[in-house]
Amino acid sequence: MSTIHWTETGILRSAHWHSESATPPPSRVIDADDRMKADTAFRLACEGTALLWRGDFYNARQLLHAMSRRIDRKPSRQGGSPAESFHLHRRARSHRAHVLGRLLVLLEDDHCLNLRRAPDVRQACAEAYGPPSEPMAVSLTELLGVIGAHQWRIKGVEVPALEARIHPHYGVFSPVRGEYVDLIAHAPLPTPADHRAGRRTAFDLGTGTGVLAAVLAHRGIDHIVATDISPRALYCARENVRRLHFTGRIDVVGPGHFPDGRADLVVCNPPWIPARPTSAVEQGVYDPGSSMLRNFLDGLSTHLEPGGEGWLILSDLAEHLGLRTRSELLAGIKAAGLHVVDKIDTRPRHPRARDSADFLHAARAAEVTSLWRVGAG
Repeated sequence: MSTIHWTETGILRSAHWHSESATPPPSRVIDADDRMKADTAFRLACEGTALLWRGDFYNARQLLHAMSRRIDRKPSRQGGSPAESFHLHRRARSHRAHVLGRLLVLLEDDHCLNLRRAPDVRQACAEAYGPPSEPMAVSLTELLGVIGAHQWRIKGVEVPALEARIHPHYGVFSPVRGEYVDLIAHAPLPTPADHRAGRRTAFDLGTGTGVLAAVLAHRGIDHIVATDISPRALYCARENVRRLHFTGRIDVVGPGHFPDGRADLVVCNPPWIPARPTSAVEQGVYDPGSSMLRNFLDGLSTHLEPGGEGWLILSDLAEHLGLRTRSELLAGIKAAGLHVVDKIDTRPRHPRARDSADFLHAARAAEVTSLWRVGAG
């Protein structure tokens, strides 16, 4: 168990250290309050000193914004290629996260944040971290993410294809980009293997919130097995399945990738960018070495019923960034003994796709999200 130590009013204190991005505990921690200037805080954070905030909560947020502005004063480096620019961008984002992550707060043994004007974060922290047991230090940036996730969990995300809301949990990718959901909602369904019964079965691999499994159930698929490697995602999906009254048709199992058996339809929406995630939240976006994509392709033929299809939801953003080529994707499909039945394309609707201010926004502006219908043999 990791611990941080600091001296406050002449007394040596300690607390459990927690980081969702697996950041090691800071070796030097000092207490800080409303008297600390932004320039001083920024300098100390850049030098590796963590600041345990003991002042006003809203002043801490203002200090965080002030530190962020100081980071932004240094222009980002551009590489000689989109891939090099992407890696430089990720390195700069990592540096930014480390510097801002050195502004810490202390959660008491009941998850209470004992600062002036602090909100009640106990429920949000219990949802993200589990039941409280002892004082715990976290970065303010992480805590703000936990608070935001709690608000999304309560409010939910409207999914027109379901005519209902999906409620994401902390650390589970939220279906805010509706175009990939719409692809699943409108693609032609494969003919079931059991023609006489007319009963269709499906697997949803990497289900996350359970949104795609729910859409398949809404379309009339008789039985869906949804899987994920994340315990958080499994809990989230089960809660959404119960809320949508699909418990009789959707089984959420795991942690794991492929379930046992075969299905008429196997759906997979893997993370679209082949790069290393730096936090639990990023695992829905970044897939090191395209491992989930490769696992899906390599295992698909042995999990399809005769005449069944695999539906791969994939953006070509990685291609625009020079991180994966179309020929590599097609070669992976062929090597797995699969063939392309059809490809259905759509354009992203998120606002950043229309912003071409830098290389990343330019890539997003050109991005196409596709549903690849693939079959075995």
